[in-house]
This record gives sequence, C-alpha cells and structure tokens, in this order.
Amino acid sequence: MRSVLVANRGEIACRVLRACREAGLRAVAVHAEDETGALHTELADISLPLDGSGAPAYLNGDAIIAAALANNVDAIHPGFGFLSERAGFAQAVLDAGLIWVGPSPSAIERMGDKMTARITMREAGVPVIPGEEIQIESTEDEEADLAATLSAVRDASARVGFPLLLKASAGGGGKGMRAVESADELDEAVRGARREAIAAFGDGRVYLERLLRGARHVEVQVLADAHGTTVHLGERECSVQRRHQKVFEEAPCAVVDHEQRQRMGEAAIAAAEAVDYVGAGTVEF
Repeated sequence: MRSVLVANRGEIACRVLRACREAGLRAVAVHAEDETGALHTELADISLPLDGSGAPAYLNGDAIIAAALANNVDAIHPGFGFLSERAGFAQAVLDAGLIWVGPSPSAIERMGDKMTARITMREAGVPVIPGEEIQIESTEDEEADLAATLSAVRDASARVGFPLLLKASAGGGGKGMRAVESADELDEAVRGARREAIAAFGDGRVYLERLLRGARHVEVQVLADAHGTTVHLGERECSVQRRHQKVFEEAPCAVVDHEQRQRMGEAAIAAAEAVDYVGAGTVEF
C-alpha cells in the first residue's frame, strides 16, 4: 500500500491525512466544489474534486471510487460518519480492487443493525442492557406492520418492565428513540419512533431496553489488526450529552475502578472479536 484516499473532510480527514504522511504514504484528499482550499486539502499531497457542494458530495460513493481508480490510489479510508458505516460502500471498494481501511462489510452490517448487534453480543457473552428484540414478519402494508409491532411491543414491555427505552434498530444519532414511563405512553411512542426511523433510515423496526436512570455512558476504545490481534486502550466518560449526543469526553472515567476497567476491556475485546472487527472502533457501555 503506497497511497490512501481519505473519503471525508474536517478534523478526521486532517488526522488521517497527517498519519498517512507520517507513515510515508501518499495522502489523497477529496473535496466538494465549495471546499477548495479547506484545511484537509492543504494537508494532502493531492486533493481530488467531487461534483456537488457541502456534505452530499461526500456521500457519492461511486464518484469517490472512480476518483481513486483514476488516480492510482491503493486504499480508501472512510474516516467517520458519511460512508464509514455503509456496508455497501465498503464492499464496492473491495470489488473495485482497492484496499478498504476499516472493518469488513459483514462487520459493519452486523453491528449497524442494533437488534442483530444485541443478539451477536449476547451470544458472545458480552453483557447487554436487559431488553427484547421485536421480531415481526415485515410486509408491504405499513398499517399491518404497525399493528404487528404494537402488539409485539405491548407483550415485550410486560416482560422488560417500565420505564423503558424504545429504540430504532437502524437508528443512530438519537433518532427513533423514545423514553416510555408507563404502558399508557407505549402506543404513541411506538408510532413516533417508527415514523422517525422510517423517515431517517427507511426502516421502522424497533426494540426495547430497560431505561437505566442515573447510568453512566462509558466507551472503550479498541484496535484490531487483520491478523487476529485485538487490544483495548482504556475507557472514556461520555455521560454529558444533549439529545442523546455526546457533548464532550473525558478519560479516564472517574467512577470506574481497576476491576471494572479490566472487565469492560475484556468485554470490549470479546465484542470486537465476535464480528471479526478490523481497525479502530468503540464499544459503548
């Protein structure tokens, strides 16, 4: 591998491009029409223009792959956000004969779907929040799917208990998420979460978790290579949030003792190994 195209912009692109140059690799950036001269383009050996303005330009996977092939690039690094969690893009990069710097398409697919991820983690012995996946036979009839989901959620809520958190299986960024305090609020929460999830992700499937009051959001950083070695780099405190989005992170977490830190690190490694993860990733507790 002699050259890497970073399919991103902003801070993450700058960090990856700097790392490429420090490693002696040809650093290739891409930029939207209105971002010529942006900092990340200045840090690259070459920056390739993309059609379009702003964020949408960085979502055109076909154009990014075509630019890489036309400029003799060996590998594509997605950064985070944009195309980084799209299994189809990762597979398209590999199908084009390029190196994909990131987790495999199958790992992205398994961890991108929250219900599948919960099942996978449970089977691997990784602790998950008590809850239940809502499995229904999807049809082309939205009213029928909603009715089946409502029935299944009502039954599951009796087993999970209140308060609970209703989450979209394809969710992210706090979308498709509802806190439910009692059974009286359940139907409206299901309708709202499904509507939001379908609009954002095209997928209205939901699942339930117990709502843990006063809990901490702690993440463990993992690194895995392509030869089966996985390590963790400790934890970060991420509990200060707004609209389910982290405001800032602090390391180490002040409330985690040595024993907890060790157990969480072991669980994070087990989680990564369960999906044959490759690259840098985060396991959230």
